[in-house]
Amino acid sequence: MITPSPPDIHDKIKPLGELVDEVARLKSTGSRVVHSHGLFDLVHPGHVRHLAAAKCAGDILAVTLVPDRDVVKGPHRLAFSEQLRAESLAALQYVDFVAIGESASAAAVIRQLKPNIYVEGHDAAAHAASTFDAAAEVEAAVHAVGGHVQRTNEIQFSSSELLNSFLPVYPPHVHEYLRGLRRRYTLDDLVKMVDSLKNLRVMVVGEAILDEYVYGDVLGKSSKEPILAMRYASQETHAGGSVVIANHLAQFCDSVQLVTYLGDTDSQEDFIREHLQPNVEPTFVLKPNSPTIVKRRFVENYQVTKLLEVYEMNDAPLPAETDRLLLGQLAEQLPACDAVVAADYGHGLITPATVEFLDRQAPFLSVNTQINAANNGFHTLSKYPRADYVCVHEGEIRLDQRDQETDIRDLVERVANRMTAQTLMVTRGKYGTLIYSPEQGFVESPGLAVKVVDRVGAGDSVLAISSLCAAQSLPLDVTGFLANMVGAQAVTIVGNRTSISRDQLIPSIESVLK
Repeated sequence: MITPSPPDIHDKIKPLGELVDEVARLKSTGSRVVHSHGLFDLVHPGHVRHLAAAKCAGDILAVTLVPDRDVVKGPHRLAFSEQLRAESLAALQYVDFVAIGESASAAAVIRQLKPNIYVEGHDAAAHAASTFDAAAEVEAAVHAVGGHVQRTNEIQFSSSELLNSFLPVYPPHVHEYLRGLRRRYTLDDLVKMVDSLKNLRVMVVGEAILDEYVYGDVLGKSSKEPILAMRYASQETHAGGSVVIANHLAQFCDSVQLVTYLGDTDSQEDFIREHLQPNVEPTFVLKPNSPTIVKRRFVENYQVTKLLEVYEMNDAPLPAETDRLLLGQLAEQLPACDAVVAADYGHGLITPATVEFLDRQAPFLSVNTQINAANNGFHTLSKYPRADYVCVHEGEIRLDQRDQETDIRDLVERVANRMTAQTLMVTRGKYGTLIYSPEQGFVESPGLAVKVVDRVGAGDSVLAISSLCAAQSLPLDVTGFLANMVGAQAVTIVGNRTSISRDQLIPSIESVLK
C-alpha cells in the first residue's frame, strides 16, 4: 500500500477561515505569502508551471478555488468537484495550502487572506469574466491589503479545450454539431449577437405565478391510510410564470414591461415587486374574488423529487370590467415596445379581446400557449390567429393539431402557414429544438443539458431568449444554440430560484465552444 509522503495532502486543505488565520501567523513571523486563485477544473502542465513560478516569488504558496456553486462554465461543467480539485492542487509539492473560496471573486478572497503577493497568469485579463473580477478590481484589492501583483509567463493551456477534446461529456453527434458551430461563428460573433438584444424594448403579457416548494423527508406509507407521509423540512417560494420570463428578458434588455394580474385576495404584490429585476416595469390589474396564482409542490428533500402539486387559483376569464382595464393598460404602453411576449398559461388573463388586440397592435408578437394540468385539451395555439414567433413543446403543437402520428415537420409547416409566423420553434426536451422559417427551412439543435435537477421553468427561459433572437432576426442556428444553452442551465436550478443572466451565458458559450 502506498501512502502519501508527509505532509499528507489533506493536511494542506484548510477551511478558508483557518487559512486566513494561518496566513496572518506566517506573515507575523516574516514569511512572504503568495496567493493564487482560480477554477483549476483540470490541473494541466500550464497550471503546474504557473504554480511553480508562483512559489518562487515567496516562501509560502496558498491557492484558493472557485466553489462549485459559483462555476459558470456551461451545462457540461464542472468536470471535477471542489474537493477533488483541492486534492489535486494539494498533491503538488509547490503548493503549501489550499482552501475553497466563498465565491468566484478573487478580489473577495484577497481582501480576506491579505497576501504579500498575488500571482496570476499573463492572460488573466482575458479571463476576468470567468471570476466576475475586472483586472482593476483584483489589483485594487491587492494594493488595499499592502501587497502587489505579479504575473507568470508560462505555457498556456485551456482546461475547457482539453476537457472538450479528451474528456467529452457530450455524445458524438453533439460534438459534431458544436464543431460546425465553431466553423461558422467565433465567440466574438456570438457575444455581439447576444449584446445586440440589449436595445429591444419588450412587453410580457401573461399570468404571474408563485412557485412554492415544500420539502420533506419521506417517512413512508401511513399506517392507517393509503397515503405517503413526510416530515416537514423547509419551504421556499419563487416568482414564476410571466414574472420570471420578464426577469430573464431583463438580463439581456434594458427595458421590459410586465402586464399581468394579481388576485385581489392575498395579492402577494410586495413579494413579486421585491423579486423583479430593477429594469422591469410592472403593471398589475386585480382579479376579483381571486388569489394570486400559487402552484405548490410537495418535494422529497434529498433528490428534489416532486410528489404532489396543488394549484391555488381562480382560472376563470377576467371579468369584463377588469378586461377593459387590462386592454387600456396595453393600449397605453404598447407604442413604446418593439416586441410582445404572450406567455399564456391558460389561467384566465389573456381573453379573446386581448388576443384580438395583440393580433392587431403588437409590432412583433411572440406566443407560447402552455398546457398544464388545469387546461390540458382546452388551451392550444388555435386561440391565436397570428404570431410572428411561436415557441411550443412538441406535445403542445400535436395537441393543437389533434395529431399524434404525422411527422412533426409537416405539423410545424402547417401551423406556421396558418399563423403566418416568421419563425416557429418546437422544444423537445433532451432532444433539443427544431426551428422553422419559410425562408430558411428547418434547423435542428441538439439538447445540451448534462445534469437535470428540476425542469420547472426551463421552457420559460427558452421562450425568453428565443423570443429576443427572433425579434432581432438572428440566424436560426444561433437562436437554437442559445435556446438550448439557457435551457441546459435552467434545468440545473431548482424551480425559478434565479434567472438566467448574460454573465452566466457568455462564459458558458466560451467553454462549450473551445
